[in-house]
This record gives sequence, structure tokens and C-alpha cells, in this order.
Amino acid sequence: MLEEPRVDRWRWVRLGMGLAYLVAYVAWFFVHGVIIDRISASISIALALVIATIGKSGRAWRMLAVDFVVMASIWMMYDETRGAADRVGMPLQASSVRDIDRFVFGGTDPNVWLQQRYFSDAVVHWYDVVASIVYYSHFIVPVVILTVLRVRYRAQWVRFMRRFATVLTMACISYVLLPTAPPWMASGGSTSIRLSLLPPLERPAGRGWDAIGLDGFVHAWETGRDWVNPVAAMPSLHAGFALLAVVFWFPHIQRRSVRVAMLAYPLVMGVALVYLAEHWVIDITAGWGVVGASFVLWGTIERRRDKRQADGVESASVPGEVDLVDPAETEEQMWQAV
Repeated sequence: MLEEPRVDRWRWVRLGMGLAYLVAYVAWFFVHGVIIDRISASISIALALVIATIGKSGRAWRMLAVDFVVMASIWMMYDETRGAADRVGMPLQASSVRDIDRFVFGGTDPNVWLQQRYFSDAVVHWYDVVASIVYYSHFIVPVVILTVLRVRYRAQWVRFMRRFATVLTMACISYVLLPTAPPWMASGGSTSIRLSLLPPLERPAGRGWDAIGLDGFVHAWETGRDWVNPVAAMPSLHAGFALLAVVFWFPHIQRRSVRVAMLAYPLVMGVALVYLAEHWVIDITAGWGVVGASFVLWGTIERRRDKRQADGVESASVPGEVDLVDPAETEEQMWQAV
């Protein structure tokens, strides 16, 4: 006699609370701006995951607790680089990265070139708005991906977290050992670190949001950036995470128009970072390089592991046995439908 499928009586509770959470988050976004600091971001992720786990087994709750600790620890690691960099006391890089950019671009400073030709104090152009939106997507896209994957496809969440954690760890090591002044600082924009390697540059990352009426968003960013590590420029995590998101999702997207839009995202992010004087071109290239290294590393490890597992299953199989469905394979089939 076939066993009747278990009815999930909590499904509609999770859906209702998830919808309420989404509405509240969007409302907060329009009033106060995106959540930037890591503690608040961790809390917002925790709330979403708790809602998604309501009514599930004790094992699901234990797995959630472990996974959340892993995520929160990785996020907090970045914030600790500021104190660690101060304690280690490595020399600040500024002229070296500027010289690399100038060498690549034939003696031209890309940040200066872009702002002199396209920036205007009097007018906020459409590309200023685009640059602001793309720049700030860095604080939203990774959080959304981490949350959605953990809720729907935990096996894929594990794959993403391996690469995400590797990129962040390599970046944090660089921030401690190779502190780098961003272009806005190199142009004299810091009151604590006096540099004058470049002509005066604006730091207009928030003006696009201000132009479309989201003043609270800009205020939240200007307040939150005061406690982050100001010399964490090499490599650029803005550039790195933008590419990471695209490369991870790209094989699972079939529609050509979506693929083209995805490929444009890290490119637009790179241009925006240079135009907004937040990063050198070499920072962006390094961010992309770290992402590439993480995919090569974990792709190799995962292929070898899968081969060992496949060889083990093949050697242990008995002729005539009925193969059981692998839960990971079932999840992968669901993932392919995205």
C-alpha cells in the first residue's frame, strides 16, 4: 500500500510571512536605503531563513544554525580587516597602483579621464543614476543569492559559498598585507590620510540615488562607509562579486537576452567603479582574477570528488539492483529548470 504524501501544513504560513517580510524590506529600502553594515545584513538574512524554516524538522533547524554561523562569520571577517591592517602596519600602496593604471592606459589616469569628460556638478546625467544603482547592487545581489540558494537549493548554496568564501578570504588577506588607497583618497579626498597623486576627484556614488528622490539611501551609505576599511581597494569586491554572481548562474540560464544582460553587469560595474573614483582599474582586474582562481580551484576539487564518488558507486553496484534516486541529482534537475 502506497504511503500518502505528507501534507505541509506550514507552507502557507511561510509564504504569508515571507511576503510580509518582502514588503517590509522594500518599504525599509525606500525610506532608509539598503542595509549596508554586516550586522544588519546578517540579521536580515537570518529573519528570511527562519521564516523559510518554520514548520520543518529539528534537523532542518540545526542545519540552518550551522549554515548561518558560517555565513555570518564570513561577513564579519571583512569588517575585522580594518583593525588587522592597522596592527600589521604594512605600507600603504598608492603610487604603485596608479603607475600600473597609467602604464596600461598610455600615461592616462582612467579615473581622471572619465570624470573630466562626463562628470558635471550642475547636472546629474542618466549614467550617473545607472552608476549609482549598479554600485549599490553590490550590497543587495550577494545577499539575495545567498538567501535564495539556501532556501531553495542548499547543495548549490554550498557550491556558491565555497567560491564566495574563497574570494572574500583572499581579498581580506590582501587588505591586511597590501592596503591600497582608492583613487578618491589618492586625489586628496581623505582628511586622515593626506595624498595628492591625482587631480581632485569627486566621490559621487550616491548622487544618482539623490537625483531620483532616495535621499535616505544616500544618507545610510554615507553614514555606514565611515566605519569600513577605507584602504580595502585591492582587489575590488564590488567587481569580484558582480562577476561571481554572473559566472555561477550563467551555465544555468538558457535565454540569450538574459545571458547578454548578465555579461553586461560586471562590465558596467567595472566602468562605474572607475568613474566614481572608488577603484583603480587594476583593483577591478584583480577582483575578477580572484573570482577566476576560486572557480578553477573548486571546479577541480569538485570534479575529482565527483569522479571518486562515481567510481565508488560503480564498483559497489550489484547487477540487477534498482538504482535509487540521488537527492543531489534531483536537486540538480530542479536547478536546471531555472
